[in-house]
Amino acid sequence: MKVIATNIAEPKIISWRGKEVKTGIYKYPVDKPIYLDKEDVNGDHVIDRRYHGGVDKACYLYSIDHYPYWKEKYPDLDWQHGMFGENLTVEGFDEHNIKIGSIYKLGEAAVQVSRPRQPCYKLGVRFGNQKIIKQFIDSLFSGVYVRILTPGFVKVNDELILEEEHANGITIAELNTLMFHYEEEKHKNILNKALVDPLVSDSDKKYFSKNV
Repeated sequence: MKVIATNIAEPKIISWRGKEVKTGIYKYPVDKPIYLDKEDVNGDHVIDRRYHGGVDKACYLYSIDHYPYWKEKYPDLDWQHGMFGENLTVEGFDEHNIKIGSIYKLGEAAVQVSRPRQPCYKLGVRFGNQKIIKQFIDSLFSGVYVRILTPGFVKVNDELILEEEHANGITIAELNTLMFHYEEEKHKNILNKALVDPLVSDSDKKYFSKNV
């Protein structure tokens, strides 16, 4: 897995249901390394810290491999890296293979896979269509937030190198399934594993527990 783009945002005012709202979802590539700190990316703008930033959501990664899927659905957009509000656009990233709790070396930083993305209306605003919220959930192409275990700079072409896999953990896709597509007959074993996993966040456990 390799970093294709480093992206940060300037605050932008959008209109939502008759109100002006500030957002940091409009991230764009920058021609320099970005510094992953414990609770956010230096120089980025995290507006609503109830849902973004913090220890469990310090940096967001999304796969360039998913872009063709979305470009087919939204061919008229001005496509560039950072479209999903990700700080790092990465190549070779697959939610079906990467486990919650696994630790990676990433440039100067060490990161731990923490939580999948749960999209909000601001993604719909950037795409000009709120239908993308359900499409995003159904696709299981959520990307992932990471905890920053060791802060440091990350630049284009840096690789995500697995240092410690959470061998008994669940994948990002499995956690997304528990949260949004749970069927008892199919997913009971995954549910039981996730409930006792200390590396699945309490917030995510609370979210999927109410759906089962």
